Amino acid sequence: MAAPIAYSLIATDLDGTLLRGDDTLSDRSLDALAQVAAAGARHLVVTGRPAPRVRPLLDALGSRGLAVCGQGAQLYDVGADRLLWSVTLDRELAETALGKIEAEVGQVYAAVDQDGVDGLTLIEPGYLMPHPTLPAVRVQRRDDLWCEPISKVLLRHPTLSDDELAATARAVVGSLATVTMSGPGTVELQPCGITKATGLALAADHLGLGAHETIAFGDMPNDIPMFDWAARGVAMANAHPELKAVADEITLSNEDDGIAVVLERLFAGSLADLAQ
Repeated sequence: MAAPIAYSLIATDLDGTLLRGDDTLSDRSLDALAQVAAAGARHLVVTGRPAPRVRPLLDALGSRGLAVCGQGAQLYDVGADRLLWSVTLDRELAETALGKIEAEVGQVYAAVDQDGVDGLTLIEPGYLMPHPTLPAVRVQRRDDLWCEPISKVLLRHPTLSDDELAATARAVVGSLATVTMSGPGTVELQPCGITKATGLALAADHLGLGAHETIAFGDMPNDIPMFDWAARGVAMANAHPELKAVADEITLSNEDDGIAVVLERLFAGSLADLAQ
C-alpha cells in the first residue's frame, strides 16, 4: 500500500523563501517540488509580486496551473495567462491613505503595481526598487501613478525602518487599506481585507483542497495570515521575527534549500514508494 502524502497543497512564498537572493531556484528545490508533485501534491506560489512579474519564475518551475499574486489580490491562471480573480485598490482611498501617512512621518516615496496580466510597476521620483532585477517605469509626478487601476501601493521612507513605517501606516490608515510588510524596503498598501490567506483559500477551493491539507512556507510578516490559515506554517531561518513567532517550524534559509529539506523529510515515505 502506498504511503499517504503528508500534505496535498504546498504553498510557497517566493522572495526570501523559495528563491535565492539572486532570484534563482536551486536544483535541489526544483527536484524536491518535482518529486512531491509526482507523489500527488500540488505546489502553489503565493507571492506579493504581481502576475506580470511572476511569469518567468513560473516558467522555470514548469508551472501551468494557478498562482496567487499581488499579496492575494490576484488569482492567476498560468497556462491561460489570465486572471481568474482580481481586486483593485481604490485610487482615491490610496491617495488619502498616503496623505495620512505623510502627515505622521513626512515624505514617503511611492510606487504602484497596475492591475492586469500586462500591468506595469510605476515608481515616482525618489523611489528605489527593492528588487533591482524587477522592471519598473519611472513617472514624473505622483499623480501619474493613478493613471490605471492598481492592485497595491509600495512605500519607502528615507530614514524610518520598515517596521517603523509599517507600524505607523497601520495606526493611521485604518480601514482604507491593508498594510503589509513583504520584504526589505517593501511596505505595501493593498485592498482592505485582502491578504495572502484570502488568495490562498480561493486557490485551494478551485483545486478542491482545504486548509487542513496545506503546508505553507514564508519569511515575512505578510505571510502570517497564510500561516494562520494553513495546517502548518514553516518559516525560513532568515525570516522576520514576527513570522518566526507564529511558525510551527523553522527550517534552513532560502540560500540553504530550507524548503527542500522539509519536503524531503515529510514526503520520504511517499517518495520511497514511487522509487519501488
